Amino acid sequence: MKAPRQPLPRDKADTLLLLGSAVLVLAPHTLHLPLWVSLLCAATLAWRGLVTLRGRRMPPTLVLLPVAAAAMAGVQFSYNTLLGRDAGVAMLVLLVAFKMLEMHARRDLYVVIFLCFFLVLTNFFYAQGIGTALLTVAAVLALLTTQLSFQFTGAVPPLRTRVAMGVKMLLFAAPITVLLFFVFPRLGGPLWGMPGPGGSGSAKSGLSERMAPGQLSKLAMSDEPAFRVRFEGPVPDKAQLYWRGLVLDAFDGTAWTRGGSIPTRSGTSLSVRGAPQRYEITLEPTTTRWLFALEMAGHMPEVPGYRARVSHQMELSSDRPLAQRVRYAMISYPDFALDGRDALDDPNQWLLLPYGYNPKALAAGLALRKQAQPARRVEAVLRQFREQPYSYTLEPPLLGRHSVDEFLYGTRTGFCEHYSGAFVFLMRAAGIPARVVTGYQGGELNPIDGFVTVRQSDAHAWAEVWIRHRGWVRVDPTAAVAPERVHRNLAAAVEPPAPFGIDALRGFSLFQQSGDSLLGRLRDAVGALNNGWNQWVLDYTPERQRGFMKELQQILSGWRIVALTMIGLGVLLLARFFYRRRATDPVEAVYSALCKRLAHLGLARAADEGPTAYAARIAAMQQLAPPSREAAAEFLRRYSAWRYAPPQPALQRQRLAATLKSLLSQVR
Repeated sequence: MKAPRQPLPRDKADTLLLLGSAVLVLAPHTLHLPLWVSLLCAATLAWRGLVTLRGRRMPPTLVLLPVAAAAMAGVQFSYNTLLGRDAGVAMLVLLVAFKMLEMHARRDLYVVIFLCFFLVLTNFFYAQGIGTALLTVAAVLALLTTQLSFQFTGAVPPLRTRVAMGVKMLLFAAPITVLLFFVFPRLGGPLWGMPGPGGSGSAKSGLSERMAPGQLSKLAMSDEPAFRVRFEGPVPDKAQLYWRGLVLDAFDGTAWTRGGSIPTRSGTSLSVRGAPQRYEITLEPTTTRWLFALEMAGHMPEVPGYRARVSHQMELSSDRPLAQRVRYAMISYPDFALDGRDALDDPNQWLLLPYGYNPKALAAGLALRKQAQPARRVEAVLRQFREQPYSYTLEPPLLGRHSVDEFLYGTRTGFCEHYSGAFVFLMRAAGIPARVVTGYQGGELNPIDGFVTVRQSDAHAWAEVWIRHRGWVRVDPTAAVAPERVHRNLAAAVEPPAPFGIDALRGFSLFQQSGDSLLGRLRDAVGALNNGWNQWVLDYTPERQRGFMKELQQILSGWRIVALTMIGLGVLLLARFFYRRRATDPVEAVYSALCKRLAHLGLARAADEGPTAYAARIAAMQQLAPPSREAAAEFLRRYSAWRYAPPQPALQRQRLAATLKSLLSQVR
């Protein structure tokens, strides 16, 4: 029979608890620190754990100093500096780990705890999602429990009791935290993104101003959200969700870029028809300036903190990179005519092609000019894509100098940038003004919160051709090859690499339709939770705070709210009064009554006078008659014996209170 395990001595238990809390604080930083820093910290903490469990001596300073110096040199080598956000966090992580091997006094324990509290905040430099917030709460709870453990000088409560005490402390602080979150003045920029060299650490590169074969397919392999949309009313069909971004109008034989066109003399004309689509976009942080809108935007967006612009090609952008999450309302018209005139002012700028590239495609385009109607030329190319063995893939083969020729008459395999680029080349060769448009197509509706999530994997390229009296007309050659890409999503047309996390469920057929299964609903719920966190916590900007305070001021200015507030305060005060009356110990209530009666008779109790000393002073004075003096002395003797005895059942307190009331009645 095994002997029962003996509990660890208190100093060892407290040290191991501190080590566990430090691991919880340091673990998230392994995602962004150099590997050698994480391994060194893990070895240091393991060393400290062995020292604690085996009762060994701490390493001498002569051993720690060279290790610390080598670590500083490593930080300098990894970051080329000892200052700044990343290098500073790495130094702080190493300091916490090394301090574990240099604790000789009680104050060293508190130094480690306070360093860990500060280090917890640095997690928000790199991630601000709801997972980071929950992990931060868990780390703070562990540190509070550890700090409470160091405070006890006698018997230490069980760990469960100490954890419960830490939870109570967090709950007491929660209302103040919420209040400060809503009313404390907020900074005008991303607080946790400022120390970084490029602004927000979570900003993504997004769409580029250059489109070369294979570029968009690389972006499509990312499952990161690009923006989220909430429609006022029904969500349009996926085939109508073309989110306009950049217009690429210059081709150098290798890639399509923007900037080759010049504004027309008569300007850009836009006519819209039918009912508009109203919606709100929440754009994720990005290193670019591009704002996206459903074709065709009917007004200039108002982006808080930025100045929006629109080009003559109906591209929306801001005056600087959108390094923080922004939200803006939009109105778009699906039925529109862009530059629907008799003729373009300068059509040649939309017909330019580089000399000496793609002779086969150039000849094919020239042959198309035999068709009198431009619409027939367009249909001829689309029919070629539909009827000939072209395929749609995320991993197209590499192309050489004559990339369009090699794609059209050789590999016949490509992504949307291949089809849109080749189509525009053929159209220009056929004498039809044409250009490439890049943006996003589609989106995934979450039925729980009603938001449509547009991901980087929805990046898309299509074409626009100019036709007399109709203007610029959208043509999506990808739809001729892979119509499921437009009507459903990318996963329906090709099999993208599976992401990690709960979004990996999107790749399985069981989860293709949101809400069709338990795990599908779970994924929607997690997505709605993350979106709610982004919308109401991370997106609580100074502008939204001012709007909230203004609405709160208008609400509180009404007399009904004031009256309800007064009534509520009155109810709370009455409840507190009756609660205190019910919660007052009956023995203490009788003792308080005796003190008041004796004070009325000229024998007031001093503030620092206990019942025994009070009884002795009353017995030595002649202000009371002997029966009253004896009754008061007996009262105080019984009360003193009860007051300094172990806690007694409620029935015993009630009986003692009745006896004391009888003695109180004899004191006159």
